[in-house]
Amino acid sequence: MSEPAEDRGFEELTREWFARASARKYSYNFTWLGRPIIQFPQDIVALQEIVWSVQPDLIIETGIARGGSLIFYASMLQLIGGNGEVLGIDVDIREHNRAEIVRHPLFHRIRMIEGSSVDPAVVRQVEDFVRARNKRHVMVVLDSLHTHEHVPAEMKLYSSFVTKGSYLVALDTIIEDMPPAFSADRPWGPGNSPRTAVEQFLKHNRRFEADRAIPDKLLITVAPGGYLRCVSD
Repeated sequence: MSEPAEDRGFEELTREWFARASARKYSYNFTWLGRPIIQFPQDIVALQEIVWSVQPDLIIETGIARGGSLIFYASMLQLIGGNGEVLGIDVDIREHNRAEIVRHPLFHRIRMIEGSSVDPAVVRQVEDFVRARNKRHVMVVLDSLHTHEHVPAEMKLYSSFVTKGSYLVALDTIIEDMPPAFSADRPWGPGNSPRTAVEQFLKHNRRFEADRAIPDKLLITVAPGGYLRCVSD
């Protein structure tokens, strides 16, 4: 059955709004408990729903930026209770951002590793962290370098940490739907994006499937097709 014309029109309208909002750096308008989070509110809500549903005791995020997402995940784990932790990885944790994260009241739930997320030495640190703390319910969010070369490497390395029923989230798959000019000054773009990485990953990894219900209800999201549910051990 073909999609109704009114639905296609609404989708086009949404995409146009997203492109215009992104050009205005819309995602830079928001903070979470005092730290810039640099996400669209719709995705923050979706991630909140996932965390509350899965109740992970470890959330791994690649790409720290200004630390708002780390604080967001830590706040969710604080509400859940228990000893849940957030592990953030970034190739360059700037000192002023590190200082603000360290001084935050929720820092006791946060650990950070500086280095490339695909560096074997960094991955070994993550492995040691998970093993030492006996984490049983693990969620992973990928939000670092958005190229087709980097994201598949991250997905291969970090998908193994994700536990059945939890999620591997690849953000910024929307790059594939944006005009090339949107990422003209970036090393990624249409044809070289997290979406192409996700498509390649799902062809070869049967542990995960795209949760279509999430982007379908959000409509406005940076991660269409990027919310991947782990369906087997």
